[in-house]
Amino acid sequence: MKIGVIQASSQIEKNTILYECTKDYGEVINFGCFEDEENYSYVEIALEICLLISSQAVDFIVTGCSSGQGMMIACNSLPNLICGYLPTPQDAYLFGRINDGNVASLPLGLNYGWAGEINLKVTLQQLFEEPFGIGYPLKDAKRKREDTKKIKSLNQLCKKDIIEFLNEIDSSFINKVLSKKNVIDYILEQGKDQRIKQWILNRR
Repeated sequence: MKIGVIQASSQIEKNTILYECTKDYGEVINFGCFEDEENYSYVEIALEICLLISSQAVDFIVTGCSSGQGMMIACNSLPNLICGYLPTPQDAYLFGRINDGNVASLPLGLNYGWAGEINLKVTLQQLFEEPFGIGYPLKDAKRKREDTKKIKSLNQLCKKDIIEFLNEIDSSFINKVLSKKNVIDYILEQGKDQRIKQWILNRR
């Protein structure tokens, strides 16, 4: 699994630990946000995530903001994203086994006190330690997998095609997102969706 790590600028100080807690679970690429770059809100980062997932440059994203809730809501508003809010190891385990999404949003400020890094580490361990989408509990696994397929189908039906969606976004907003060079360069190098890559090139 190719995993991207990226969080809102409000939690820059958590980037290193977010990456360190994720790096053992696949090929992990750290996209920041970093200290030496422009600030990006959770809404802007959610659109970066949409481009990374939709282009198939990565398979999964680990992200977060101060509460984790805003990032989750923003991601779930965008095409091709199914994002879980994972404040605890139990939430992470169930999201991975049952919901089989492609984005994990973590609270990186809220309740992140003493030993917060331990909770973060165990949460990501529970997320990745078993295959995604196998269903839980085992006696209901088949029904859970079928429900997940229905949710994914509904998710696709109620959202616009990615290119149509991108063309309708305000220019100032999308230009800010396209200014995050490490994300955009990676999509152009590693993305598999040629339509998205061409759309980015046309905007340059």
